[in-house]
Amino acid sequence: MITGHYVSLTYRNKSVDVYYETAGSGIPLVCLHTAGADSRQYHPLMKTAEVTDHFQVLAFDLPCHGRSMPPEGWWEEEYLLTTNDYVDLIFQFLKAAGVKQPIMMGCSMGGSILLELACREPQMFRAFLPLESAAKTPGRLNDYLYHPQIHGGEMCAENVYGTMAPQSPVKDRKDIWWIYSQSAPGIYYGDIYFYSEEWDAREKLAHIDTNACPIYFFTGEYDYSCTPEMTEETAAQIKGAEICIMKQLGHFPMSENFPLFYSYIKPVLNQFKEG
Repeated sequence: MITGHYVSLTYRNKSVDVYYETAGSGIPLVCLHTAGADSRQYHPLMKTAEVTDHFQVLAFDLPCHGRSMPPEGWWEEEYLLTTNDYVDLIFQFLKAAGVKQPIMMGCSMGGSILLELACREPQMFRAFLPLESAAKTPGRLNDYLYHPQIHGGEMCAENVYGTMAPQSPVKDRKDIWWIYSQSAPGIYYGDIYFYSEEWDAREKLAHIDTNACPIYFFTGEYDYSCTPEMTEETAAQIKGAEICIMKQLGHFPMSENFPLFYSYIKPVLNQFKEG
């Protein structure tokens, strides 16, 4: 059973109520959503008894996303997520939700930020599972999101639709389209600012210690936002990192074809379940 909760966090010195969902019990597994989306992306994982019998799965909506409201005065400045903002919100959430030594899973920008956590505080975590993650992912900002003759929500949804594998079930791909069409104006753009412009871990990779916390990369072969080659280049610079290029999957593996995605991550999760 999935249950919803709220915790009070601080975003840029302003209080904000952040929504999160949880399912199961056991080892904490915290999941981070993609740019412009929310925790609904992890519902298939949360509804899998094999997972929730052994793991407490948690996924939260960043401020301004999903069912997390924006902070007071949000209309006074443009929303542009930064690395420090993101890291701070993650640490605040873990503390507020009482989560210790979690496995961290994140996709796209949620996968990228795991590399920053691995640089800063690896001892706080049990493992990192970055999905569709690389040290740098340039070229994703799209000014057509603000074009006066283009519907921003539809543009946002169409912008991500092509990054999924054509083999993935149409319903699952359309559900992802639906989630992306719902983000507020400027939110997807502000997340992509972090993901494609501000974020850059290329000079940090050599300092990541997988003995302190292991890293398992997973990237879909059809992803042209974070290509397999980009993930391979990133993983090659982290001693001890493991990598899996997932056949017949794209940029949203946990949502676009969960049974296939689960077949890839299950062996890794089993290592911790048995440990």
